[in-house]
Amino acid sequence: MFKKIFGFLKTKTGIVLIVVVVGGGIWFFAAHSHKVTYQFVTVERGSITETVDVTGNVTTTRSVDLAFQNGGTIAAVSYREGDHVNAGTVIARLDTQDLRAQLAEAQANVDAETATLKNLQAGPTPQNIAVSQTALAAAEQTLTNSYGNVPNTISGAYANANDAVRNQLTTFFTNAETTNPQLTFAVSDSQIMNNVTFDRAAASAELNAWQNEIQIIAGTSASSTLDTALQNALTHLTVAKTLLTTTLNAIVNATNNMSPATAATYKTDVTTGLNEVNTAIGNVNALIQSIASEKASVAQAQAALNLTLAGSTQEEIDTQTAQVEQAQASMQSIQVKIDEASLIAPMSGVIATQNAKVGEIASPGVPVTLLIADNSLEVDADVPEVDIGKIVTGNPVVMTLDAFPGETFTGKVFYVNPAETMVSGVVDYLIKVSFDKNDPRMKSGLTANLSITTQTKNDVLILPQYAILQNDSGAFVETLVNGVVVKDPVTLGISDESGNVEVASGTTEGEPVVNIGLKQ
Repeated sequence: MFKKIFGFLKTKTGIVLIVVVVGGGIWFFAAHSHKVTYQFVTVERGSITETVDVTGNVTTTRSVDLAFQNGGTIAAVSYREGDHVNAGTVIARLDTQDLRAQLAEAQANVDAETATLKNLQAGPTPQNIAVSQTALAAAEQTLTNSYGNVPNTISGAYANANDAVRNQLTTFFTNAETTNPQLTFAVSDSQIMNNVTFDRAAASAELNAWQNEIQIIAGTSASSTLDTALQNALTHLTVAKTLLTTTLNAIVNATNNMSPATAATYKTDVTTGLNEVNTAIGNVNALIQSIASEKASVAQAQAALNLTLAGSTQEEIDTQTAQVEQAQASMQSIQVKIDEASLIAPMSGVIATQNAKVGEIASPGVPVTLLIADNSLEVDADVPEVDIGKIVTGNPVVMTLDAFPGETFTGKVFYVNPAETMVSGVVDYLIKVSFDKNDPRMKSGLTANLSITTQTKNDVLILPQYAILQNDSGAFVETLVNGVVVKDPVTLGISDESGNVEVASGTTEGEPVVNIGLKQ
């Protein structure tokens, strides 16, 4: 019997049977002697906050270069670099002494033009009429006085001409008062001799006629008669002057029998006569011109009186109104230049650069001061494209700055650039963050580390990231059902910086899931 059994076991079938029996025994022993244990993580309900961490730099949002509108000498600089100024503060100003003098003159001109306009609008007053009448009366009296001087002026002119012809030339002629006077000395040029004798006869006739005219005007005050007498006087004087001129020419052309002493005496007599006649001509011309000027003054005064009596026309009022407006515009232009001579802060802030110096010449439009506005600092940062979709304006931000270790600052995202920028070949998007509070220590260029809160969800299911399995098929958690590990698909939401993730679906609160990452 044993031989048969032993023989069977030596066959192929027997060997397989032995292996199966031995293997089954080993499996049974192992299965019942080593039980598998699992670690679990419980699904909890709570709050989770998603953040994006980036690094940026503090920059200035509002700054302005200040320059004088007009050139000039800087007279005062009131603030230095680093000083804080309020909006409307005068930071520096130019010398305006000349402009203020011009302004005073322009103001006086406005006042004068305005007064004229008011007078035109008010119309004639008794005082204005009286002033115009007085001016006319004064002009008329001056003219009357000048006409009153005509007889004396003409008589004086006649006396000068009579002396020049009949006294200064008495030794020059014989039969002087006849129609055929003769020279007392010989002249080589017969034409000159004939001219002299003719002019002497003509002068005698002029003087006689003039004397008769003087007797006529002595008892008249008619202005037209006196005007004629003045013009006639010039004619009479011209005849006398012609005689004296031709006589002097005759002396120069006299024969050699005249001694030098006689020639000199004759020349002196003729020159004396010419001076007398020229003086008379000057006096008569001066009186004629004076009367003409005074007639014009009378006409002007009469026109002014007529204008006063008539009152102002609307056209005159409109013209004077334009004069007032022009004067006001001129004054305002000067005032603008004075205002522009001050460098005024357009906003409150800190002076970052001050190049204005007293005594220097400022050029128009050339910046001398840089002003940085209050609350004008921001943080600019580049966000990778994988995170930019999470960020919207209004997201709160917690910041730390390398310059202020141990301190935190808060702010908000106020701008997200819709256009991308390339930084080292990587697509980024610029965001801008404002500070919630102004800090005077803050400076442009400082490095800032930003933690941007993009979402916060309350009352949601949460698991640590290491308890979730993710692959190409999706996200899963493992649970133990009747001793068997089962993969359950889950839908994930946001995650936080602590490694927790929101489970939107696929689990229940308090459910234990297998700790896949084997982390406690």
